[in-house]
Amino acid sequence: MFVKINGGTHYLWRAVDHEGEVLESFVTKTRDKKAALKFLRKAMRKHGQPELIVTDLLRSYGAAMKVIGNADKHETGRWLNNRTENSHQPFRRRERAMLRFRRTRTFQKFASVHASVHNHFNLERHLYSRANFKLNRTAALAEWRQLGTA
Repeated sequence: MFVKINGGTHYLWRAVDHEGEVLESFVTKTRDKKAALKFLRKAMRKHGQPELIVTDLLRSYGAAMKVIGNADKHETGRWLNNRTENSHQPFRRRERAMLRFRRTRTFQKFASVHASVHNHFNLERHLYSRANFKLNRTAALAEWRQLGTA
């Protein structure tokens, strides 16, 4: 994802699981093999080895996968990474409301906090009946309030 920070282009790397939850967010100034390697190692250290990794057609992903040894688990395709691309939409809405960013550090903090809060309240409305949705939302709000008092 391309992001402007203080007039310069930066890149937000995001790992999204099969359910659409954001696992990891990482901001870099470059979009090369070194940045991809750093991001993939960070995500795998925290979440373990994935069964399958789907990315866009950027070649630095493939080069980083060869170094890590996950080249056989790597898939690319025109529409395969739609889940990741669609996960940018709520983030973009919030970013626009905040009127952009001036520092990389504040953007990194915002990206990680936004991901955890969005994961907590994103309940996939189309999968639940209204009664189940209300129960799950109430449970999420209760947990959120408990975190605020801790």
